[in-house]
Amino acid sequence: MFRNQYDTDVTTWSPTGRLFQVEYAMEAVKQGSAAIGLRSRSHVVLACVNKAQSELSSHQRKIFKVDDHIGVAIAGLTADGRVLSRYMRSESINHSFTYESPLPVGRLVVHLADKAQVCTQRSWKRPYGVGLLVGGLDESGAHLYYNCPSGNYFEYQAFAIGSRSQAAKTYLERRFESFGDSSREDLIKDAILAVRETLQGETLKSSLCTVAILGVDEPFHFLDQEAIQKVIDTFEKVPEEEEGEGEAGEGEAEAAAAAPAEQGGGGAGDVAPMEM
Repeated sequence: MFRNQYDTDVTTWSPTGRLFQVEYAMEAVKQGSAAIGLRSRSHVVLACVNKAQSELSSHQRKIFKVDDHIGVAIAGLTADGRVLSRYMRSESINHSFTYESPLPVGRLVVHLADKAQVCTQRSWKRPYGVGLLVGGLDESGAHLYYNCPSGNYFEYQAFAIGSRSQAAKTYLERRFESFGDSSREDLIKDAILAVRETLQGETLKSSLCTVAILGVDEPFHFLDQEAIQKVIDTFEKVPEEEEGEGEAGEGEAEAAAAAPAEQGGGGAGDVAPMEM
């Protein structure tokens, strides 16, 4: 599909100044299942869509724990993401052993970006086909970074990667100004709502998403399915109840209007259906 004479290896530049294999790796991120991250001043929430290859298989993990204060969500080739998360875990352990203090999130992200950049400069290597949302908490506060296969990294208030992520980005762009002051519960709710935007009409269930959170005095951990379902129920049942109330109100109004017409007048007995 993308075949041309300038994509045989990663070190060959095209006449337009492009490295096609790097672009192909970035395209692999877009084809992966969606991953979402958002942060407040005290918490970071990571969420992803659980996508199975077939009805007979289980989904692959897309969120990994690096340390008590760092987690990562991936989109793209899961195998590459697993290798990079293991590298991040090793770097964090080595830093803690050497300096007896947690590894700053920004420093880990720079190490990860340098590792990805080397793969764009060696003809015998290929770029990692995975994008990583790195969320963490250190002395300077909560952080959320996106590491690109090209070796670039960016810090965000909220971001989404993977397939159908544009719908989630649109939702996050409407809401991101309030994330800084959001409570833990509101941040989780916004993350799940952003996940719902990527499903495009498919009913959201707790089995379709994974949510993890870390924050001040709260080590990185995954939310269980029951907690996720309770959050989903808070915004899935409200529209149904409002719709049911609206239909009931219309039915009462029609009954009240029909009663005087059938009885040929408006007496005291005609008012009873309106009061029920």
